[in-house]
Amino acid sequence: MNISVVIPLLNEEESLQELYAWIARVMQANNYTYEVFFIDDGSTDRSWEIIFDLAIKHEEVKGIRFLRNYGKSQALHAGFKKAIGDVVITMDADLQDSPDEIPGLFKLITEKDFDLVSGWKKKRYDSVIAKNIPSKLFNWAARRTSGLKLHDFNCGLKAYKNIVIKNVDVYGEMHRYIPVLAKNAGFGNIGEQVVQHQARKYGKTKFGYDRFINGFLDLITIWFLSKFGKRPMHLFGALGVMMFMIGFAAAGYIGITKLYKLAYDLPAILVTKNPWFYISLATMIIGTQFFLAGFLGEIILRSKRDKERYKISETENV
Repeated sequence: MNISVVIPLLNEEESLQELYAWIARVMQANNYTYEVFFIDDGSTDRSWEIIFDLAIKHEEVKGIRFLRNYGKSQALHAGFKKAIGDVVITMDADLQDSPDEIPGLFKLITEKDFDLVSGWKKKRYDSVIAKNIPSKLFNWAARRTSGLKLHDFNCGLKAYKNIVIKNVDVYGEMHRYIPVLAKNAGFGNIGEQVVQHQARKYGKTKFGYDRFINGFLDLITIWFLSKFGKRPMHLFGALGVMMFMIGFAAAGYIGITKLYKLAYDLPAILVTKNPWFYISLATMIIGTQFFLAGFLGEIILRSKRDKERYKISETENV
């Protein structure tokens, strides 16, 4: 099969039939073999009824329904598990992503041998203050942190080799960073394609301002996992040693100063009444905790590696 189209959705009853008809026209015009997965992420309108009806009428349509809203990442993950097409296309269900872009994305994967191609909505029809400016700041931070020179990480229109989506674990709210996850998994040939952005035709956006906050938090998570996920001691151990040494040096200075003043009969206060004593003590305690966190992280990773080695050896001996 040439193409699997994975479409997560939440309360998009008005657009589903129009979207499928548009996708079908594009696929038939290019003689592609295809399947379309509609992932109903806990809709409370008639979305599932429409998907069910489309699946009865068209063998290419397949539906997956969540009984409650789990989020876009979980919806994509469910679709990725089922997709069998050589190229997997993701798009939103609100008609803001144009199916006419599918042939171009398909050729970039099959002819240019990209592992992943991300859409870039260069010209947008969203509110400048509510979406465009926060989106630009978000994408700038993502580029600086990940090293990927993409302009629109959050664009729903993307194309993947099938092997990529089978080796990337999308969870939490990590759908924004699938290119980064793919890069960390070893798929380095990642490209970008300018795509048309359609003005929203039906309903309203399902995302609020909290998505930018969550997005930055997820970005920090990915940065940490990609840089220190396999060597936590390099971060926590270094921080711990540095903080412990600062605290120890401060405590030593307080003690030496106290002894010096006692030796020359200078006025001196009790060490326990000196606020810097407690600051240095707290710094040493926090430093020790950082070091222990890194140490425990290394032990957990070592245990996991040992289990993996055991499984490999067991399989080879059978």
